[in-house]
Amino acid sequence: MATEERKIPTVSLFRFYRNAGRILRNPLPFHHENFENLGDTFQIELGLRKPVIFSRNAAFAKYMLQTNHRNYQKSAIQTEDLAKYVGHGLLTAEGDHWKRQRKLLQPAFHKKQLVNLLDSIQSAINTELDRIRPNESMDIFPVFNALAFQTVVKSLFSSAASQKEIDRLQFITEAAQKMLVKELRQPYKGWWFRLSGEIKHHLNLTGEAREILKKIVEDRKKSEIRHDDLLDMLLDARYENGEPMTEEQLIDEILILFTAGHEPTSNALTFTAQLLASHPQYQDTIFKEVKKAGNETNSLMEFIQACSFTQNVIEESLRLYPPAYFIDRMNIEEDEFEGMTIPKGSSVLFSLYEIHRHKDLWDAPESFKPERFADGDFSSQYFPFGAGPRKCIGNNFAMYEMILAVAELVSRYYIRTEDPEIKIKPLITLKPKQAYLIFEERFE
Repeated sequence: MATEERKIPTVSLFRFYRNAGRILRNPLPFHHENFENLGDTFQIELGLRKPVIFSRNAAFAKYMLQTNHRNYQKSAIQTEDLAKYVGHGLLTAEGDHWKRQRKLLQPAFHKKQLVNLLDSIQSAINTELDRIRPNESMDIFPVFNALAFQTVVKSLFSSAASQKEIDRLQFITEAAQKMLVKELRQPYKGWWFRLSGEIKHHLNLTGEAREILKKIVEDRKKSEIRHDDLLDMLLDARYENGEPMTEEQLIDEILILFTAGHEPTSNALTFTAQLLASHPQYQDTIFKEVKKAGNETNSLMEFIQACSFTQNVIEESLRLYPPAYFIDRMNIEEDEFEGMTIPKGSSVLFSLYEIHRHKDLWDAPESFKPERFADGDFSSQYFPFGAGPRKCIGNNFAMYEMILAVAELVSRYYIRTEDPEIKIKPLITLKPKQAYLIFEERFE
């Protein structure tokens, strides 16, 4: 029996512009109102351009990301807007180029390879957590932001990059993302961004980052010393014809690793620490688990595998505050789902923030309940790293890093807060805002 045709409810161009100011500050309340009033899928009129479709339908997301993924590609937001700052690496590539890069890079992120990086990851975590000032209220995000960036840098380069180079790369990476947010939230000012030279300035910064990375790569090649870090793995990687990546492609992939590898992790760690501060009983459970695991093994991989509850806590944090809070796609050919016609070339944005809090999908969706991940299978409605063939290639790397960081943090400190409200700042990723916490040293 044919599915009854359904029209997608529409938000008018007038309503969109009337709310432009609040959308620029934080689009999530605006989208939530539309979902509540119009249903799990709606579209926004954008004048002469095709409407943009927004959805919190988990089944539709899974259909797009897995079942019919061949008909959906990344939108121009990533393949063009982001790519102009970070190049055409795995995150921004499409089609045959993406397939070729994914096949080439996949072995570098295999669990067996990641074992070689765990000591470097732990070292970066210990160094950055030493910056915490005990017994005083402090914004923890800068600490976790530096921790995540240093983790990527040490995993990539070992000790090849100087602190000055690292600081500059971090500044440029974050500046480019802030500029991209302005472009995406204020498309009507595109002419001004070009005329004023803002875009050119940030493209020049990206060029500077590429030169820094080229020097690091050239120095590594000349040294002929192996470090068995990610850079060595990328330099060793070969296509099916036996050829290595070009230098430009290698730099593109490194820039992607900086962009995708540090900010989502720093956001997730900050939200996790805030949630633990408001739910101290879970800190005690983590502490006991970590202590037991540390007494039973000296292997970091075995330690990670033993910290199952710590992982549940992180999973629940990623549910409530997914750093990649939207997934965007564009369909190559006209499609249909549950009676809705999706015209060819439509932009479809899935709100993971809404899917992960949908009252029809989760028990007590607004509550922090790590135990739900102990024995539940939520693969059909939980997408913190995406899903399907384009699921984040670094998901294991990120999870190992977060488990080690949370384990070390709770081993050292009791986490307290004077303000349990978690404030957010949705940019390219979902970022925390004013994450002030108090860390009291443990003496157990």
